[in-house]
Parts: sequence; C-alpha cells; structure tokens
Amino acid sequence: MRSADPLLAGLGEQARRLQPRTVALRRALHRHPELGLTLPRTRDAVLTELADLPLQVHRGRSVSSVVAVLDGARPGSTVLLRADMDALPLKEDSGLTFASQVEGAMHACGHDTHVAMLATAARLLAARREQLAGRVVMMFQPGEEGFHGARHMIDEGLLDRHGPGGRPACAYALHVSATLPSGEVHTRPGPLMAAADLVRVRVTGRGGHASAPHDALDPVPAAAAMVGALQTALTRRVDAQHAAVLTIARIEAGTTNNVIPEFATMEGTLRTLSEPVRALLHDEIRRVCRHTALAYGCSAAVEIEPGYPVTVNDEAAARRVTEVAGTLLGRNRVAAMPAPIMGAEDFSYVLQKVPGALAFLGACPPRADPVTAPPNHSNRVVFDEAALPAGAALYAALAVDALRR
Repeated sequence: MRSADPLLAGLGEQARRLQPRTVALRRALHRHPELGLTLPRTRDAVLTELADLPLQVHRGRSVSSVVAVLDGARPGSTVLLRADMDALPLKEDSGLTFASQVEGAMHACGHDTHVAMLATAARLLAARREQLAGRVVMMFQPGEEGFHGARHMIDEGLLDRHGPGGRPACAYALHVSATLPSGEVHTRPGPLMAAADLVRVRVTGRGGHASAPHDALDPVPAAAAMVGALQTALTRRVDAQHAAVLTIARIEAGTTNNVIPEFATMEGTLRTLSEPVRALLHDEIRRVCRHTALAYGCSAAVEIEPGYPVTVNDEAAARRVTEVAGTLLGRNRVAAMPAPIMGAEDFSYVLQKVPGALAFLGACPPRADPVTAPPNHSNRVVFDEAALPAGAALYAALAVDALRR
C-alpha cells in the first residue's frame, strides 16, 4: 500500500503493524458468532477493543449496537463508517483452527472481518485526531442478515441532527467477498445491490380422495401453474432493460400419497433494482396468483413482506471510494463493477437518507480461484486475513478524505 497524499500517508503501514490486533479480534468473534439483533458477547468485545481510545461510546437501547464517535481537534462535518456484526445460522465446515464453537452459527458473510477492520480504523483515526476537522461516527450494527438492524439504529436517532455525532454528511461501508481477488476494491455508482422481498402464497382448494379429483378442487396443479405464470409475467411485464428475479424456493402441500390436500403453500424471493419495478411486480404477483387460482377453481392469498430496499451508491461518493482506494492501494487494485448484484444489504437504509457508498473488498484465500472459491454464505467459506489491513486503512482514509472536503 502506498500514498503520495500526506494525509493518507502511513495509513497502510500502520494498519499492517496493527494486523496482529486486527486478526486477534476477528478470530475471537469468529469463534463465538451470534445471530440477529441481540449480540451481547460481540458488543462487549467491541467495547473492550475501543476502551482505550478517545471516543464517545453509545450503546443501543433496543438492539446490541455500538456507536463510537471520534471528535476531531477542530469543528467540521460528520462522516459515518459502518460495520455489521451478526453471523448466519450455518454449521461451519471451513476447517479453520479458529472455527465457530457455537453450534449452528457461523460468520459465513465476513461480518467478523468488518468489525475488526473498523475497530482498527478507529485506532488509526484516533492517532490522527489533531489533523481532523469534524467527527467520525463508527456504526457497529447487529442484525444485517435479515433483521433490519440498520433501520433499528436509525429509529434510535443515529442519523438525526441531534444524534450521537450529528447528522452525517456522508456514509461508507465495506463488505468482504471471498470471490474477488484479495485486496482489490470493487464498487460502482448508482444501484449496487437489489431490494429483496419475501413472497408467500397460500392456495386454497377443496380436499378429497386422490382417486376422484373431479370431486375436489386440487390446489397442487394451481400452485404449479402459478410458478410458470409468474416467470412469464416477469418477462412480459418488466422492460428487458430492467433486472428482476423471482425465485419460488419452497412449495408444500399434502400429507400422504392418496389424499388431495385442501391447501398448498409457496414461498420465494423477489429481487429488483428500482422502486418502480418493485412496486409493479408486487401488484403483478398478486394479480397472477389470484387469477391463476381462480382458473383452477381455487383461491389464493398473497403476502409480500418488504425486505431491504435497493442499495444505491451516490455517484460522487462512489467516485471518492475509487479515487481514495486507488491512491491508497494502487490503481491496479481498484475495479469498476460492470453491473449490480442481486444480493441485498441493509446499509441501503442509511443510503436512503445520507449520500454515501458501499464497496466490496476482495478476500479470496491464497491459492484459491475466485471463480470457484466457496462464496459468502457458504459453510466452507474462508476469507484471506491478509486483506484486512487494506480494509482498515481504507475505512480510515475515506473518513479523512470526507472530513477535509
């Protein structure tokens, strides 16, 4: 890592010197993952790691969040840095010596690395406090994996003018990826990740004997027809230039082989990259399911549970990530993503209110091929810890850059 910028100079080398501390925290979190919004052990580990720094530390009231505020030596604006903290409900099979000791829980998305990198960034920034004009708000967030943790923190006033650090002028987050080359930074302006909504459908017919379907109203063929009809609706109702994915991932009906059931249920996920397309497909899913059910003499109750919104990077903020990362790490370590990805991220709630950007940090293990390496959310995923100094330094560099602007 290198930089000709005097304010960024030394960040990379200092992050490398702090690597043993970064790794120790990361591995401690990895051994003891916690799920959801209540992460007492993780929260306490963060508080312990930050205890010797000149920070104002605030604990969440309704969730196990931590907000740490670093005041610069002079007044100025506020920049927010986010790290999510929760794990996934998986049984780890990575073979790591520091693998999860908690049955059925694993840091398979790399949130343990995010926490460790941001804690090290706090140390880097605290050492530069006299050079900073403004505040850095470090957002240690629970419940990213489907629990809307960022929204809970926003509801507690995180982004308000009278919040812990005042209203942020910009916000940044990093996310490791096991399928990108280690130490590379990838991002793009505009839509970066999709909105994700849960779709549930309950088809009601009339049960009967399997030998006499004419005396019943079978919900199973109605449900099967809906799957195909929904896929056709996507291709016929959504402009081909707009991305949308609907996956029906679960269908359940019946109890035995010779009974036509009264009910069939389906569950799936809808992924979209714009709010107009999202709203259109909410209406279309309801219409297709209800009318398809009627064609089979059945009825359908459709429930769409809104998930995270589209993650939209501010154009100027995404450009700053690219420029700062290029200066810090080298231009050859930064890449523009050609298209969004259809995963979802609750940093989207922050970006709805504050201009900012999320970027991916490659952490593919040595000697592994990014194309075939186990990806995030795999029970076999491994992240290259050699990428952590780059992430810690980049977190700090983005804050320094934002405050001087």
